[in-house]
Amino acid sequence: MNRRPLIGLSGRRWPVERVPLLPQGALHGEEVDLHLSEYPKGISAVGGLPVQLTRDAEPADMISRLDGLVMTGGADPDPSLYGEDAHPELGEIEPGRDKWELGLIRAALDRRLPMLCVCRGAQLLNIALGGTLVQHLDESDTHALWTASRTDRCHTVQVSTGSRLASLYGQNVATNSLHHQAVGRPGSGVIVTGTAEDGVIEGFEIEGRPEVLAVQWHPEMLAEQPDPAFAWLVDEARRFAARS
Repeated sequence: MNRRPLIGLSGRRWPVERVPLLPQGALHGEEVDLHLSEYPKGISAVGGLPVQLTRDAEPADMISRLDGLVMTGGADPDPSLYGEDAHPELGEIEPGRDKWELGLIRAALDRRLPMLCVCRGAQLLNIALGGTLVQHLDESDTHALWTASRTDRCHTVQVSTGSRLASLYGQNVATNSLHHQAVGRPGSGVIVTGTAEDGVIEGFEIEGRPEVLAVQWHPEMLAEQPDPAFAWLVDEARRFAARS
């Protein structure tokens, strides 16, 4: 295959009032789609062709055109999705994004599309598989490090021998940490393959689905590039496209 594999990236949608430098009078009532630039930069650096997705088409229609998918980070998923009431420390939720991204995940799983799920993306994947989340980590100062640089490798993840994560990162990987939620009860087929020192789930795979990988940290933000997870996704997408 000569062409670069097409990798879709999910993102946020906010009312224009949340972007104060835009002309508020003229654009009142409009919305903006937000995509952090480090995701497409990371995909492009390893030979992928990144495309930023919007929610103005059916998820299955978009998935049918892609060779790979990155489910990106962002707001807390709505706990009603896994049958729980909101924790007092629950952050902002975006129900419209939840619905759209769960549609993308389910369509990707149906098509067996290569997929990398990052932070919120990993959490939504677990929800799509029937799992739950820890809505707030009691000692979130060890994980929700909002005042540290996003490139700081602040804790170590222990990786299971023989896992896909181990083939990419080895037995231990130092990561950044920008989350106050995490996977709670693993969903159907979920195999936990990475944990922090305190036992928080930091990486998982799905039994019988070698094309799917989920990490709780943010590989796109780390200074050393290209990141192994992005390189893995683009390689998987290239093989997927060759078979399609």
